[in-house]
Amino acid sequence: MTAQTLVRLRELKLSGMVAALEHQQEQVSTFEALPFIERLSLLLEHEHLMRENRKQVRLIRQAQFKLNATLTEIDYTHPRNIQRAQVARLAQGDWIERSQNLLITGPCGSGKTYLACAIGHAACMREYSVRYYRLSRLLLELNQAKADGSYSKLLKQLAKVRLLALDDWGLEPLQPAHRHDLLEILDDRHDNSSTIVISQLPTDQWYAAIGENTLADAILDRLMHNAHSLKLNGESMRKKLRQLTEDEHLQ
Repeated sequence: MTAQTLVRLRELKLSGMVAALEHQQEQVSTFEALPFIERLSLLLEHEHLMRENRKQVRLIRQAQFKLNATLTEIDYTHPRNIQRAQVARLAQGDWIERSQNLLITGPCGSGKTYLACAIGHAACMREYSVRYYRLSRLLLELNQAKADGSYSKLLKQLAKVRLLALDDWGLEPLQPAHRHDLLEILDDRHDNSSTIVISQLPTDQWYAAIGENTLADAILDRLMHNAHSLKLNGESMRKKLRQLTEDEHLQ
C-alpha cells in the first residue's frame, strides 16, 4: 500500500509529500503512534514548504539580480546613512503591498545596487515577483521589441511585475522615444505595483536629466508622489574593499 501511495503521489507531482512519507516509513517508531490526521498534516506541511521554497528560488532566478545580495550581509559599519530600522521596515514589504516606490540615490560605489538587490531578494522571499534592469538595457530591449512586434507584450509583462528595479537612472541622456517608453511603463504600474529607482543623481536633478518638460512632469509625478527615499553618502565601498584587499596582500 505504501509503495502504491508513493507512486500516486509522484504522479500527482507531490514530491514534498513523497519525501515526508518516506521519512515517516524510515522512522516508524517515531510516527506510528500519531493519529492519522496528524501524520497527514505533517505530509501536507512538508509539501507546502517545498513548494514555497521552489517558488522563492524561481522568483530569485527570474529577477536576474545584478548582485547576489541579501539583507543579512548589508554592511552598516561604514557611515553611508543606512539605518537598520529603515531597511528592516522596507524588508517587511508593506510598501510593495501598497504599490509605493523606493528611490535610492548616492555617489558611485556607495552600495546602491547591492541594497536594491538585497531588498529585491527579500521581496522574492515574500513571494513577490521582481525584475532587475539597468535602465539602458531595458530601453534597448524595448527598442528591439518594437522592431519584432512584441512591444505591447513586453509592456504587459513589465506591468505585472510587482517590484521593478531600474538601475543607473539618469546615467545616460534619454532620447524622445525613451521618455515615452518610461511614461508607458510607469503609467501602467502607477498605483498597481512598485518600482525601485537607483541613481547617482540626487532626485532634484532628475527633472533636468529626463529632458522634455511635459514628459518629465508626467514621469516624475507617477514615480515620486508616493515614494520612500534612501539617500546614501560616504566614500565608495568598492574603493574601501579594494584598499582592504591591497592591505591584506602587503601583510
